[in-house]
Amino acid sequence: MSVPFHPPDTRGQLAVAARLLTAVSDTPRLDAELLLAHALGVERSALLLDPDHYGVPEDFAGLVARRLNHEPVAYIVGYRDFWTIRVMVGPGVLVPRPDSETLLEAAVQHFGPRAPRRVLDLGTGPGTLLLAALAQWPGATGLGIDASADALDYARDNAAALDMGERARFALGDWGAGVAERFDLILCNPPYIRSDAPLLADVANHEPAAALFAGADGLDAYRIILPQVTQLLTADGIALLEIGWDQADAVQSLAQAAGLSVQRHRDLGGRDRALLLRAAGPHQ
Repeated sequence: MSVPFHPPDTRGQLAVAARLLTAVSDTPRLDAELLLAHALGVERSALLLDPDHYGVPEDFAGLVARRLNHEPVAYIVGYRDFWTIRVMVGPGVLVPRPDSETLLEAAVQHFGPRAPRRVLDLGTGPGTLLLAALAQWPGATGLGIDASADALDYARDNAAALDMGERARFALGDWGAGVAERFDLILCNPPYIRSDAPLLADVANHEPAAALFAGADGLDAYRIILPQVTQLLTADGIALLEIGWDQADAVQSLAQAAGLSVQRHRDLGGRDRALLLRAAGPHQ
């Protein structure tokens, strides 16, 4: 696909790109700015501070064309900013979503001035939740588990880039199966989309199906994970699981059947997005 860019100036080309990207994106101007900053090899903040300082590289049109083909921006630029860290991503790994920051917000609220010592991230992907937690609590260490060797390669590279290689360990596995240790904080963003649910082309055509779909009702992963949680938590530990916006009642029922107490946490859109779980009983 060729992209018709005629304005010679940076502002003009950003405007053209943003106008074209309205066909495929809810954030066309942001996408255009991220793609141009990537083409220039600078941060978006630097580009926005003085756009007239920069010319427009020839490959910018090619990057916009890739986005017009529904390729996720994160795959094109090779990263996604999440919480306080930058996570390298690419084909074969799930792109971190802002909604997932709800899990970190709930954890910070729960622990307050305290800090978890050991963190477990089930389905860690490129290490997103684990590394964000370790950035939040510099004294913590953690373990990330995933069924994808490709995702774990990204996770290890991300840990090294963030200087967390000594604090974060990653292992191939099937959720919490075979893990004998107990953790103060468990984080998990499992697949939770129904197998027949329609998806945007960005997601359906590019992101790994194994990280998205979870059976006819979208609950298959929870049925495996929730019974494991009580065996993986310390006495006063908590688990935080991401859920789909309409799954709170169903997942809460599964959690309670597994002997867990449940608190709901909402995302910035006001939707139930995370469940905070503890072993049922009195807690201080």
